[in-house]
Amino acid sequence: MTTFTIVHVVISLIGILSGFVVVGGMIAGRRLERSTVVFLATTAATSITGFGFPFDHVLPSHVVGVISLAVLTAAILARYSWQLAGIWGSIYVVGAVVALYLNVFVLIVQAFRRIPVLAAMAPTQSEPPFLVAQLVVMALFIVLGIAAVRSRQPTRAGAASRVL
Repeated sequence: MTTFTIVHVVISLIGILSGFVVVGGMIAGRRLERSTVVFLATTAATSITGFGFPFDHVLPSHVVGVISLAVLTAAILARYSWQLAGIWGSIYVVGAVVALYLNVFVLIVQAFRRIPVLAAMAPTQSEPPFLVAQLVVMALFIVLGIAAVRSRQPTRAGAASRVL
């Protein structure tokens, strides 16, 4: 494994771990400024460094990287330019959860490519174990996303939305 690959993987794992902290904070209605900066920066760096690997044609990972950067751009603008005002709060939450999901999606792809026992169970990544793993993770993120968006909703008493 090259130094570049190791740096890319470490950045990715920091992005994933900090992302779960940030999403947990969203659900709890807490602002986690430092964790948010780490999450957004490392997740963007993960996507950007993903383009640094040699390739001769566009790969699915490049498509995921472009989507992730677009989602992150919207989330960063919603958070820092529009200060989560109005709909921008929900755009930020959805963008952050989707960006984290995409990072985890790629982690699962790489795990099924690089970990021998997983690669043996799904050598082409079209076998049931791979599909089940991805569907379970997608379902988890849908639940997390719904919980995070709902945490921003007004209470029954009509109070203002929580600020993340």
